[in-house]
Amino acid sequence: MENARRFLLGLLSVAYVLAGVNHFVNPDFYVAIMPPYLPWHLPLVWLSGVAEVALGIGVLVPKTRNVAGWGLVALLVAVFPANLHMALHHEDFADVPLWAVYLRLPLQLLLIAWAWWATRSPTGAQTR
Repeated sequence: MENARRFLLGLLSVAYVLAGVNHFVNPDFYVAIMPPYLPWHLPLVWLSGVAEVALGIGVLVPKTRNVAGWGLVALLVAVFPANLHMALHHEDFADVPLWAVYLRLPLQLLLIAWAWWATRSPTGAQTR
């Protein structure tokens, strides 16, 4: 089980670092899914990209793993309105299949569970 946890922790890290970098490579996609009631769309896209990269790296460092895990949970909760906006206004995102738009909503729960599980100490003790 420990090998699976380490593998999934590494995969979690790579996934968030790549997703974060993608915010800078393809910012237009992320700006487009921002709900209109949020201000500063591009700066928020950049901020979330920096957060994903930093937290993705942070989960690999034992001293920051727990905090980085909670940071990923908070980030996933924070970006949920963008996924919901995309689902509620699918006509604006015709390039994305409808099934994929709706799959993103429950996927957030799985991503939260993954971040929480992978960054916990196997014994439940705090990592020093």
